[in-house]
Amino acid sequence: MSPELEQTLALLSSHRSVLGYMLLSRGHPVSIIRHSGVVFDGEQGKKYASVIARIVETVQTGLEEISGGENEVSSTVILISFYTNNPQDDVKFLRIRTKRHELMISPDGRYLLAVLHDPS
Repeated sequence: MSPELEQTLALLSSHRSVLGYMLLSRGHPVSIIRHSGVVFDGEQGKKYASVIARIVETVQTGLEEISGGENEVSSTVILISFYTNNPQDDVKFLRIRTKRHELMISPDGRYLLAVLHDPS
């Protein structure tokens, strides 16, 4: 891994609200390249990895389906669920907040970076 990526992952790990991160491959099946935090250890980590990959794939498929539809609908969905530069573009960032945690996912062409943190 590049020194910049190593530095970014170390910075993420050191933040007190971060419960863990996962760096995943975009292949099928998804594989865990690196992780930190006990929440992503063992079988639980494999479950998270699989779910994160499915979430990104589902959102991307939804984007593709609505890209031919009305712009107003596309814009509304983007503001609620995720960030992308263009409804016909790839997903750039997903943020999912529950009552207890927030899962932030940043996909690119080769990797998925997911960070779980306590927003309180």
